[in-house]
This record gives sequence, C-alpha cells and structure tokens, in this order.
Amino acid sequence: MKTSGISFHHPFAFWFGCLLVLAGVLAHVPMFMMGQHTHWQMVGMPMSTEMWIGMALIPVGLALSMYGLMPRMEQMRNTAQGARDHRYFHIADGVPLNREHWTLVIVLIVALAVDVMKPATLGFVMPGMSAEYEITKARASLLALFALTGTTVGSVLWGRMGDLFGRRAAILLSALMFMGTAICGAMPSFEWNLAMCFLMGASAGGLLPIAFTLMAETIPAAHRGWLLVALGGIGTSAGYLLASGAAAILEPMFSWRVLWLLGLPTGALIVFLNRWIPESPRFLSNAGLENEARAVLKKFSGASPAAIEADDSPAAAGSVIDEQHPVVGMRQLLRGRHASITWGLLVCGVAWGLANFGFLLWLPTNLVELGVDAKGASALLARSAVLALPGIAVVVWLYHRWSSIRALVLFIALTTLSLLAFCAMSWMQLQSATATVVATAALLISVSGVIAMLIPYAAEIYPVHLRATGSGVVAASSKFGGILGAGLGVIGFFDNFLLSALLIALPMAVSGVMLLRSGIETRGHGLEDIQRTLTREQR
Repeated sequence: MKTSGISFHHPFAFWFGCLLVLAGVLAHVPMFMMGQHTHWQMVGMPMSTEMWIGMALIPVGLALSMYGLMPRMEQMRNTAQGARDHRYFHIADGVPLNREHWTLVIVLIVALAVDVMKPATLGFVMPGMSAEYEITKARASLLALFALTGTTVGSVLWGRMGDLFGRRAAILLSALMFMGTAICGAMPSFEWNLAMCFLMGASAGGLLPIAFTLMAETIPAAHRGWLLVALGGIGTSAGYLLASGAAAILEPMFSWRVLWLLGLPTGALIVFLNRWIPESPRFLSNAGLENEARAVLKKFSGASPAAIEADDSPAAAGSVIDEQHPVVGMRQLLRGRHASITWGLLVCGVAWGLANFGFLLWLPTNLVELGVDAKGASALLARSAVLALPGIAVVVWLYHRWSSIRALVLFIALTTLSLLAFCAMSWMQLQSATATVVATAALLISVSGVIAMLIPYAAEIYPVHLRATGSGVVAASSKFGGILGAGLGVIGFFDNFLLSALLIALPMAVSGVMLLRSGIETRGHGLEDIQRTLTREQR
C-alpha cells in the first residue's frame, strides 16, 4: 500500500496493531464508568481482569504497528550506497506555497496542539488528583517531574527514530503510543499515574522535533523560516487553549480523569490524518528511494517526473551533496562544523528550561518577597502576559525578514538582560510596579521568542540524516533544563532571587556568544545550500 510516496511493507500488521491499541484502551472504559457511582473517585479500586488484558494488548499493538513500518529499512539496506543526488530539490524550494503545503501546515498544527495539550493538562489535573489521592503538593509535583523526564527521553528517542524509520513513521508511532497512555485516566493509584505520565510524556515529546523536521524538509526555502516559527507559536497556543477548554467543560462533569482519557481521540485524530502527512522527500532520497522521493516532490512542486529527472540546470548541479554514510549515530552532532553550533543550542536549551520551568515558576513567590502582595503579583503577571502576546509576531517577522541566527541571538540577549534586571531589582530592593511589569513582560517575550526559534533553527542546520535527531536532542535539552529547574526548586535554589537570576543569565549569555560566533544564516537558503556552506567552512 502506497501513501504519500512511501509504502507500508505490512499494512495489515500496522492497522491490526492500531486496533489492538484501541481495544486495550477501551478495555479500561468499564472501570472508569463504574466511577460514576462514586463521583468518579476510583482511588483504591482493584484492577479488573479487563484492565490487565487491555494493558497487555497495548504494547503488543504498538509492536505490531512498528513492525508494519520498520521493514522499510530492508529497502534502504538493499539500495546501492553512494552519493545522494539532491539536485532536484531546488525545484521544490522555488515554488510558491500551494494547497498541499497549507494542508500539511494545518495537519502539523493539529499534531503540535495535541503534543502541547498533554503537558499543559498537568496543571489542571493537579488539584483534583491531589484531593482524590490525598497527597501533598510536594508529592503531586512528582507528576510534573515524571512527565518532563518522559518528554526529554521521548524527544531523543523519537528524533532518532525519525532519522532511522522516517518522519511520518515516527509521527504515527508517537500518536499510537499517545493513544495507549490514555489509560492513565482509569488508574486507581498515584503510582500507576506516575508510570503512565512518564510514558505519556515520552510519546508526546517526539512530535515537536519530528513535526519541525518534516516541515523544514517540505516547505519552500523562501517561506520555511517564518512558517516554522509560526507553527510553534500557533501550535503551542492552540494546545493550551484545548487543555484549558477541556478542563473548563469536561472536568466538572467527569473529574480530572477525563483529561487523561482525551489522549485516545486526540491521538486517533493524528492517525486518521496520516493520509495528509507525506514522508519527507529528502529523507526518501537519502534512503535511496528516489522514485518515492520524486513522487512526493511532484505533489508539492507540480513539476512532472520527467522534468525532475531531466533537470540539469546550474542550480540543480550545485545541489548535489555527497553523503556516503546516510545513517550515523548521535555522536556526529558533536563532531566537525556542527559541534560548536550544537553546543551553543544545547546550552541555550538548558538555560531556557531553567528560566521557564524554574525562575518563572517561582516568580510569583519571589515578587511577594520583594514587597508585592500575592493578589497584586498575579495581576502583574497577567498584565505582563498580555503585553507579551504580540511578541510572537515580532519573532516571526525578525526570523523571516532580518536574520535567523541574529534574531535568535537577539532574544537570547534580551532574556539575559531581563534576568539581570531582576537581579538589580532584588539587589536594590526596588518595589516599582512599572519596573516589575516591564521586566516580567520582557522576560516572557524573550523566553517565548527563544523557544519559538530554537528548534526551528536546529531543524534547518543539520544534514538530512541527522536532522530529526539533532532537533530531538535540542528539544530534549530544554526539557532537561526543566528537570534541573524542578530539582533546584526542591532544594530551595530559587528562594534566592538574585543568585538564581544571575546563575541562569550566565549560561544564557554564554550560549548567545557561542551561537553568534559559530551559527550560520539560514534565512532564504535551501537546506542543501546550508550544508554546502558548513562543509566548506569545515574544510
């Protein structure tokens, strides 16, 4: 069966695996429905036989679905190795945006909204979960820690799978695993919730880097940058709105548990949309599947296969890149010309995680210690957030019209200056509402801008055989910063407002200097042109 230029070697295995995952989740529904007699309180209920059977069906279904996709590697191994001919990709880079491009953008926005929705749901399930399991806030915070750890692992795992098995295959498997972890809503104990939340994070964590990778390799060069940044901004906003809307509408009727059960329909939606998710033509070409690559290219560019095959223009000739080893390990990210860029992006990701999941998380408490009353602190943060909303439009404009690398460095510098402003406010014991709003708005704008550009930039600067891996590792670094921030919060690091702001500003500033020195411009350049520039610089 051929779909969007790729073939499922065993379509029956894939779809039968999907049915097993679905059956495994539905086997937990009777247990959940029993909760209607106890106001959806299921704590302490014994696990039914159907639940145990359902839990066994889910991994079997995932394994079968993976088998249905993985044999594609057999085709790759049998393909003659040698230089990969990317000469025809400039055709797709030069076309205007068309219906196929916009369809892909919409589908990936849906995928990213689903990806963001689940972590955003954490804040809405905490109160009800804490009350039902009768646990302290400190113990309940373990849920966020397990989820962040899962997303960190998932970003690396699915990124690597995206380079090995294909971008589309990784998205589908991630969505299936996302469906399977919906059973978290029927778990009768907090410990089971922790385990499922880790797996849920692992499944969701991979969608972000894979979606950016697929977008980068499919959208024309002239529009790639701004669409990547806009994709992240819109997907993030839509995911949070979905989480908050579901909490407002469904939670009063079915308790916090229904927010976890939504993983089934949202994950199934991505699987349903698979017919509009093409495989990356660059991945297919790099794997030796030239006919399939040309089929996808024709779909997005409108050029005939004969025109693609016969193209021998100077621009095409300059697009040939010699890749003797199309599949290599993650260690290649830290070798050659990419090493300095990778280190800059990783340091930035960790610093961003510390700022977003650490400093901002404790900001309301620290504002109270500066003399702002608790109610006033919430109002200040709300006003700052409103002021920060237009920031994403500025980010998109700068990344697209000015410079990709300089825009990223600019927002890194703004984040550093915002943190240093808080240092000065703490040192001088300044209690000015205006200064606090300005500093907070600047920090919110800058951290939003950094994360909006960080992963899109990573998706542009790595070669095709490392693009998903590199994007996943960079995405994982931001989650790792969040884990580190959570741990530092437990030991009281953020109680010292001045010291915490200063120590986060330091690695952020270092990453800006590293990227300013080693980063390259990607705005308007074809992906093959970027790699050719990096190769020349390395020599």
